[in-house]
Amino acid sequence: MSENDDETRIIDAASDRFMDAGFYKVTMDEIASDLRMSKKTVYKFFPSKETLLKAIVHAFMRKVEGEVQGIVSSDKPIEEKLTTLLTFVGKQLRKFSRPFMTDVQRFAPALWKEIEIFRRERVLSQLQQMFRQAKKEGVFREDLDPDLFYLVLTTTIQGIMNPQVLSQQPFSAEEAFKGIFRILYEGAFTQEARQRFQLNN
Repeated sequence: MSENDDETRIIDAASDRFMDAGFYKVTMDEIASDLRMSKKTVYKFFPSKETLLKAIVHAFMRKVEGEVQGIVSSDKPIEEKLTTLLTFVGKQLRKFSRPFMTDVQRFAPALWKEIEIFRRERVLSQLQQMFRQAKKEGVFREDLDPDLFYLVLTTTIQGIMNPQVLSQQPFSAEEAFKGIFRILYEGAFTQEARQRFQLNN
């Protein structure tokens, strides 16, 4: 097995642990034990738990960005692209437990800022162009300003998709995300487009 394979295995195993239980409580000993690997080998690739966390988040970002670009550049109808994108993002959020989100914000604030910038500039920014396209194609209501709609949407997400806010609510990040889109999109789409629109579970 190559060193790259070992590194990938460590990232995958740690990702499962961190996403489920949070970053703070998980130890490098537990990760090594899961892999039946010596702790020395784990530290060879990742000198600290913080370094490992950063590698996990960056790998996740690369995967998400690739998927988003594939969806945006497809030849599918605009409402289908929007539905596909929202469903994909919702499924990714399912992987993030509240302990994980809270721990990253608390113990790795610089990395949390990276995540917020990535969410805004690499994912949500794609929606603005899609909204403009939807307006041109008659999918959005004629009286709706797509740029204002984008601003309302991103401001709402920024306010609600926050560990401190979500910790006080009974719904998960994924449920919050889907709820935001259902509320806003059903008001933005034309009646015909609304009949075609469905955010999958």
